[in-house]
Amino acid sequence: MTDVKGMLIAGEWRSGGRSSPNVNPSDTNEIIGHYAQGDADDMRDAIEAACAAQPRWGETTPQARHDILAQAGNEILNRSDELGELLAREEGKTRREAVAETRRAGQIFLYFAGEALRISGEKLASLRPGVEVDVTREPVGVVGIITPWNYPMAIPAWKVAPALCYGNAVVMKPAELVPGSAWMLADILQRAGLPDGVFNLVMGAGSIVGAAMLEDPRIDAISFTGSQATGARVAAACAKHMRRVQLEMGGKNPLVVLDDADIDQAIDCAIDGAFFSTGQRCTASSRLIVTESVHSRFVEGCLERMRGLKVGHALDNDTTIGPVVDQQQLANNLRYIETARGEGGSIRGGGERVECGRPGFYMTPALVTDTSPQMTINREEVFGPVASVMRVRDYEEALYVANDTQFGLCAGICTTSLKYASHFRRSVRAGMVMVNLPTAGVDYHVPFGGTKASSMGPREQGRHAAEFYTVLKTAYVEP
Repeated sequence: MTDVKGMLIAGEWRSGGRSSPNVNPSDTNEIIGHYAQGDADDMRDAIEAACAAQPRWGETTPQARHDILAQAGNEILNRSDELGELLAREEGKTRREAVAETRRAGQIFLYFAGEALRISGEKLASLRPGVEVDVTREPVGVVGIITPWNYPMAIPAWKVAPALCYGNAVVMKPAELVPGSAWMLADILQRAGLPDGVFNLVMGAGSIVGAAMLEDPRIDAISFTGSQATGARVAAACAKHMRRVQLEMGGKNPLVVLDDADIDQAIDCAIDGAFFSTGQRCTASSRLIVTESVHSRFVEGCLERMRGLKVGHALDNDTTIGPVVDQQQLANNLRYIETARGEGGSIRGGGERVECGRPGFYMTPALVTDTSPQMTINREEVFGPVASVMRVRDYEEALYVANDTQFGLCAGICTTSLKYASHFRRSVRAGMVMVNLPTAGVDYHVPFGGTKASSMGPREQGRHAAEFYTVLKTAYVEP
């Protein structure tokens, strides 16, 4: 019989009524494992377990929470090669990228282990004589966490670790394409000593188990990372129940390259930001905005660098670009490329499906030139190794084009001018700004999030995570 890895509910592994194969996008002949698929009853049971476990967990000492989170973080770090290989096999990013992501997940758990010892409050003087005022932070309660497939270890870590740090119980629904990383995280947390029911993992379709989470009034808060369309449904469901919500919904991130930029540095930033991790990250540099005098040099330099990128199996040592995650994403990427061509864009390099010796979802990174701000390729998030180039006259036009989007997650600029760098930092409408760096790549101890349609609710990561995972209580005392 097929060994099925189950869901974790109330401290027990549950196989569920059916299972689904976890297919390797680098080699679709390889089935990584079979994972349980839950239903609405499983989700309701998980929420019930979390409700029962949260009060006692919320009263545990900071030291107890620290020790459990630290043990989980250290195990992730110690097993980063093993966990990274699993991640690469099920998501498709290269081994090097997958191991780095796994190590980042371990670092996040260690960071919040420390934060558990630093939960602070305030003592204020009252306007009334002899009265004391205390402001303290308390857990929100039961937190529903919905995670995407593109960072199957790091994103769950930066949601789960702070939720547990501040005394909440968690019900997590991972993306269907990457159950293996989620299962390993659940196993590590359970063996780290979490009490039964404090962390629950329910795998399955968003239309079934995700919907059951959204509909359940016992969930006190939901943190979601995914598409804009799904995020809107999450927000609407949370408004119905008057619960707090945190949404991260992608971006259409600009990288501005000015006349005075170090062109080699700008090319490095563009290639890294646009194509590494197969372009499957919300901070990818998908819109390259380049001033006229350096446009040709920049494009030719990018094309030269792209010719040196090796598309291949995620675990091959010489691979720099792995496969996209599945057939649907591959078809979506190719459709956007054809739409760009039909709207007048020039496909200067890549954008083709390729064979790499094993059946998988491989394509060459694409660079589309001769594009304008109103073209579909510059309005909608592709979420693949596809970058468009827009030619502009000067800095002022570049800034205008950079801001001409419904998204506002991250923005970058390549320039040697302190004047333009400083003005861009102040004026671009984005939650994160990079100067002479790729747009992708944010440290784990700083706030992550955007503006406009990219984000909703408090920031993720670092000490700012407390704003979402805790509630403030003001207490007056007359001794």
